[in-house]
Amino acid sequence: MKELFNDYVQSLETYIMIQIKMEAAKLAPELTKKGRTPISLAMGAPVEKPPKLVTEKIMEYANTDGMHTYTLVKGESYLLDSIAKNMKKRTGVEFDINSEICALIGSKEGIANLIRALINPKSNMKDRDIILIPDPGYASYKEMVKVSGGMSYGIPLQPENNYMPDLEEVMNNLEKDGFDRKKVKAVVINYPNNPLGAICTKDYLQKTVEFCKKYKILLISDAAYIDLTFEGAPKAHSVFEIEGAKDVAVEFFSFSKPYSMTGWRIGWVCGNRDAVGILGKLKSTIDTGIYKPIQKAAADILNSKEGDEYIVEANHRFERKQKIIVDGFKELGWPMDKINPPKATFYLWLPVPPKYKTSKEFTDDVLKTSGIVLVPGNGFGKNGEGWFRMSIVAAETQMKEVIKRLKEDGFYFE
Repeated sequence: MKELFNDYVQSLETYIMIQIKMEAAKLAPELTKKGRTPISLAMGAPVEKPPKLVTEKIMEYANTDGMHTYTLVKGESYLLDSIAKNMKKRTGVEFDINSEICALIGSKEGIANLIRALINPKSNMKDRDIILIPDPGYASYKEMVKVSGGMSYGIPLQPENNYMPDLEEVMNNLEKDGFDRKKVKAVVINYPNNPLGAICTKDYLQKTVEFCKKYKILLISDAAYIDLTFEGAPKAHSVFEIEGAKDVAVEFFSFSKPYSMTGWRIGWVCGNRDAVGILGKLKSTIDTGIYKPIQKAAADILNSKEGDEYIVEANHRFERKQKIIVDGFKELGWPMDKINPPKATFYLWLPVPPKYKTSKEFTDDVLKTSGIVLVPGNGFGKNGEGWFRMSIVAAETQMKEVIKRLKEDGFYFE
């Protein structure tokens, strides 16, 4: 029956985190026997419980009459009002809950469906609509574009450009590679960045908005990590702090990362009313919205004292965990002083030891020998080769165990 399915779906690769999780599960019995029970530092999923407020509230709302019925696909008014209040506090900008905000079953779903709405699928690569995506960047962007029948083109994020590349140069390189700049439909940015942890300046956002206005393309800002910054870090800016951004931009937010609500599947998009409206119309044909108790609990936490305090404490925990890993890798010979660890997200992006030919060769060796689950850098784009990503989400005791195992098993940077 495989031949019945379209070429785009058949060309998809299983999400890299799922591939890694399956491999770790397969090796788990053998690793456990030798005292190397797998420690997962692959998936970007906080392990702490969500705020007590949301867990208490969802149980309360689940027992309230009328909560188990179908919901409005774009979100109930209590959630949209809470989001509008949060965005006003965050950016100083008013958002119309009827036309400029849409609730999502997680920001990943929203980005994928918006890309689907932008692309007219074509079989010939040269004829395909183009989405510019970060490289290295979130692994799913490329597959989202592929399954929609479009083509992704990498925006190179490198130390040399301070992870804020010149988009005009990207457009020129696209033409040199034989593609038509008129086929570009959107540019995706992600700051703070997964996997790098890099933050961009407000000035860079200004230039990006101007770029999108010049070429009449959509700016898709993935702000999933915007609240995950350490003390003393530069501010992570919303694109809507830029005047006129609504003309060309939408921004995606998630409850998953700041509130440890990954399995709850709730987020939102806000911004340009045409883009938000089209996305809402598409969603009305393919889903029926988010469980009402989840929406109400999310609305309660979003602007609460408890929610703000939870985020601050979570960031302190991630900073402590990062220090354990940074100090440990320095002892293992990694050039941590030159790497300049990020002050945002819960990721570390580190070079593979020189003796390994590829990033996957290194991460496979570490998994099979020490039971430590890492992500090879090439899973985030061609510019990720030679690096690996570590999610510092496990308990502090496990962070210390990681360093202990690497030392015992001889994983030194040499």
